[in-house]
Amino acid sequence: MDTKRIDVLSDSTGETAEKVVRAAMLQFPHSGAQIRIHTRIRTADSARPILERAAQEGALVVFTVVSPELREFIHAQSYELRVEALDLIGSLIGKLQVYLDRQPINTPRGMLPLSDEYFRRIEAVEFTVKSDDGKEPRNFKKADLVLVGVSRTSKTPLSTLLAQKGLKVANLPLVLGVEPPPELDEGNQDRIVGLTIGLEPLVEIRKARLKQLGMSVDASYGLKEQVKEELEYAQKIFAKHPTWPVIDVTGRAIEETAVIILEALNDPNRASAKNQLV
Repeated sequence: MDTKRIDVLSDSTGETAEKVVRAAMLQFPHSGAQIRIHTRIRTADSARPILERAAQEGALVVFTVVSPELREFIHAQSYELRVEALDLIGSLIGKLQVYLDRQPINTPRGMLPLSDEYFRRIEAVEFTVKSDDGKEPRNFKKADLVLVGVSRTSKTPLSTLLAQKGLKVANLPLVLGVEPPPELDEGNQDRIVGLTIGLEPLVEIRKARLKQLGMSVDASYGLKEQVKEELEYAQKIFAKHPTWPVIDVTGRAIEETAVIILEALNDPNRASAKNQLV
């Protein structure tokens, strides 16, 4: 079967369109489709060759363009070239224009002045990088969120994702027989979340990691009994801190886990609840 291609065309970074397309593509895990990203497409001359290639290859075009003239050009060229094209943002801008009774500024996001929100997110990412893997225990008291769990429970990718949303995140790996640093108990206990995972999936993840590093899969890091002891030790730590929500990341994408974490932090009933697997 011929490879299906999806051209994502944006007048800015393409981040929004790419995320929407990839989220939708999760519903088609075996499609084998190739996604191609085209960024900073702001003129008809830069859009035309992409559309012509899409026509030749039978690709689907998904675009986010705020300029009305360029949007109209893409629509017209798509019709002329018989290209399937989806405008992700144009119809929404039109609806908002009517609902808000305001004219859009029609300026690509990449050309807008940097906002306080932008700098806040940059600061959060820098804080999170410095606070990864328990490197700065003093930051537990400064963090908006602290993630705690054994190795390979997605602490670092979750921290990075949540930092991009503007949260200052620290994380701490739980090591068998090693007590967490005192700074953890000194921090805000309402901002700490435990992470756990099923025994068998964790063993497989660790063995895969050992292979990736060129190490023997028989190393204690990937042995079932060792992993079981680590998970049991983590549960003992969690039991000592009943206000921490404990989230099971087994089989979950980090985006889904991130949403669950944010919901847990904002749950008004969590202060009186015992920790439980979410």
